[in-house]
Amino acid sequence: AENDLKLLIYFYTYDDYKETANWLLTRIERHPTVAIICGSGLGGLADLLEKKKTFPYEEIPNFPRSTVQGHAGQLVFGELNGKQCICMKGRFHFYEGYSLTFPVRVFCLLGVETLIVTNAAGGLNPEFHVGDIMVIKDHINMLGFAGQNPLCGPNDERFGVRFPSMSDAYDRDLWRLAQDAAREQGSSAFLQQGVYCVLAGPCFETVAECRLLQKLGADAVGMSTVPEVLVARHCGLRVLGLSLITNMAVMDYCSTKCANHEEVLETTHMRTQDLQKLVSSLIVKL
Repeated sequence: AENDLKLLIYFYTYDDYKETANWLLTRIERHPTVAIICGSGLGGLADLLEKKKTFPYEEIPNFPRSTVQGHAGQLVFGELNGKQCICMKGRFHFYEGYSLTFPVRVFCLLGVETLIVTNAAGGLNPEFHVGDIMVIKDHINMLGFAGQNPLCGPNDERFGVRFPSMSDAYDRDLWRLAQDAAREQGSSAFLQQGVYCVLAGPCFETVAECRLLQKLGADAVGMSTVPEVLVARHCGLRVLGLSLITNMAVMDYCSTKCANHEEVLETTHMRTQDLQKLVSSLIVKL
């Protein structure tokens, strides 16, 4: 119960983060420099790792629990193309009632320098297609507009400054590396670039909401990623974001289509191997 209270009221202290990081460091041989957060149905990215060591979330001190279908709830350490990596199979969402600062700050204390975040998203850009992979160039933080920012509360200078800049939230060099990797593996045809918008969830968007977000300049919409990016940039990590377009947002009142989580998981299964190849090729270039 005490741990659940911490999750809900953002009550983690530096000592809590440090306790978790130290627990993990005593159980791994090498420190990771790259962290990958796997979105819905994308946990297969962790299967790329060699010399794996896996920790269920429930075994890790202070760690939240993943509650969503398609999120296994494991930290997987290993090696990918010569880089020491950590994969988060199952992320946390605002609608689950969790503090979203915890995993990323633990990654920072483990020595991670680069964060790759993946998600399943609804397409708003009419030129996108189901199965496209969008490199995130910027985001719209609707949660922040509503006063829900993971950096609210007392600031700990050991992680970062009180007012971090977000105009460079997504590393431009990493964009280019992702585009180079896509060209080399022949997947440029379904690689897009655009703006990701986060909503609180857990319900999918209405037609009116989708039309509004499109007018605001959003190319894709989802329920995750942005809080993790805010915390990562606050900690000084480089960030690359990748959205798998798993469904097209319903923009027409005459449409009989309805977004659903099963469709999301089905599409991720279809495109998982391409996304895995892209991430693997990208890590070689880091």
